[in-house]
Amino acid sequence: MTLFIKNMVCDRCIMVVRQQLESLGLSVDAITLGTANIHPDPDESQLSHLTSMLKVSGFELINKEKDKLIERIKNVVIEIVHQGDLSEIQGNIMTSIADRLCKDYAYLSRLFSESEDTTIEKFIIQQKIEKVKELIQYGELNITEIAYSMGYSSSAHLSAQFKSVTGMSPRQYKSCGDPSRKSLDKV
Repeated sequence: MTLFIKNMVCDRCIMVVRQQLESLGLSVDAITLGTANIHPDPDESQLSHLTSMLKVSGFELINKEKDKLIERIKNVVIEIVHQGDLSEIQGNIMTSIADRLCKDYAYLSRLFSESEDTTIEKFIIQQKIEKVKELIQYGELNITEIAYSMGYSSSAHLSAQFKSVTGMSPRQYKSCGDPSRKSLDKV
């Protein structure tokens, strides 16, 4: 059985969900962001208990096909932006999303916009900005290097987009004493 789980955004999420499934006596065959293949199929009691356990940890079981696809879109974007190297993506992120989900991008875009009250493009930008904030805080790369690694055409493009989203330049963000970042499931 494949479970679809909302708000899984990192390896720690995978670890927590695996532990919760195994604590109910379920074997995990495979687990990725947003999905877990398990056996045996949980009974009603286990499913109810699992739903409660997941909710306490900030996760949620997804049952509707539309919601499953929306969560898969989010997880693909998070994987591409936070775990990949955007400078190496052939083409653009939108094409990569459509290819990975084997769906037409126009269909995915319309579905996402209807469900999330934002576009996939704006969601990607929000994720990229959160990753840029993280890289700025680490202090290992300069803005030009960050811009390149995040797939921006120039540091000026990154700075303009950063300022339009956060209201401050990357330099101002770096120098402020209390930089604010959002958790990935809140973006």
